Amino acid sequence: MTQNITKLNTVLNYVKDTFVGKNDVVDLLGICLLAKENAFLYGPPGTAKSAIVRTLSKTVKDGKNFEYLLTRFTEPNEIFGPFDIRKLKEGELLTNTEGMMPEASLVFLDEIFNANSAILNSLLMALNEKIFKRGKETKHLPALMFVGASNVLPEDESLNALFDRFLVRINVDYVNPELLQQVLLAGRKLENETETDIPEILADEIRELQNLCKAVDLRPIYEVYLNTIISLRNTGIAISDRRAVKLQNLIAASALICGRNEAVLSDLWVLKHIWDTEEQIEILEGIINRTIEKDDNPKSHPQAMQNKTPNPEEVMKDVKILVEKWNSGTLSFEEQNVIKDKLRYLQTRCDWIRNPEQKQYIQQEIESLWQKILQTV
Repeated sequence: MTQNITKLNTVLNYVKDTFVGKNDVVDLLGICLLAKENAFLYGPPGTAKSAIVRTLSKTVKDGKNFEYLLTRFTEPNEIFGPFDIRKLKEGELLTNTEGMMPEASLVFLDEIFNANSAILNSLLMALNEKIFKRGKETKHLPALMFVGASNVLPEDESLNALFDRFLVRINVDYVNPELLQQVLLAGRKLENETETDIPEILADEIRELQNLCKAVDLRPIYEVYLNTIISLRNTGIAISDRRAVKLQNLIAASALICGRNEAVLSDLWVLKHIWDTEEQIEILEGIINRTIEKDDNPKSHPQAMQNKTPNPEEVMKDVKILVEKWNSGTLSFEEQNVIKDKLRYLQTRCDWIRNPEQKQYIQQEIESLWQKILQTV
């Protein structure tokens, strides 16, 4: 186990070194790979979504990779393969899957929400059950992980089921301006670099780790996890029973990638990335940060305690928005809970503000709003 974990971490570190400022993206892809769950990359064009997945794919030494840009006119043949003409002459309707998605170890589908009804049903089964079904054909897929990407979130209800198949949602944005020079240098290096120095891991070694992931002991965090799911549901974040079960795989993967065979409180950091809308990103971060900050395990995942220094002006702006919403007076019980959770999140963020005067001023505004809330209750 230790050797394969080391190999996987070496691979992930290589990808992180290649793409400056994308550590969170790479770490989450590593978690999904280990948990055998699907990841969705959301962000504007030019944020290296495709390049990161492509570089990670190259490190799987014996794996076949499949990458495709979907359009509204993409046909099933382009994804799953054409019908085998030789078998068709013999009266059998079979698909020639050579070089196509059903034979790939890592699958990347760009602009995933362009998927049309012709391929949607087969795609849903492939994503959820790792099975390819077409007519009488049924084939188990060797895919280690599916990654989808888009610069928009689904608006059509018919695509909600497709979005739901991606357990982890990763927000991929432009890098911080302070890192731009490093990005330019790394980009030039990537263009000129030969592929001889790329670290490698075998597909079977990843599968061994995926099996070990199932044996990670989750009992130490089970009660906290259960209460967290209930709390998130009360906030209005929809977590189905199926997703609640599968999310345990991510927690186990976080433990295993750190070399542990049991989960600790900080492994719940992965729950920050199960949002459905952009508005939920901050709510989740606030709730989960308050949970995991109680853990001081030296073997915590590096992403567990990543708290970005907040912009005081942005925090103050968000506080004022909450004050206006609360003062409007016409709020449902669920909307009130959302405001409370956002306020707790801002309170947590406020602790990281470096300027003491700005910090004190914002804390006073937050406390004032809490007083109003308590008077209403």
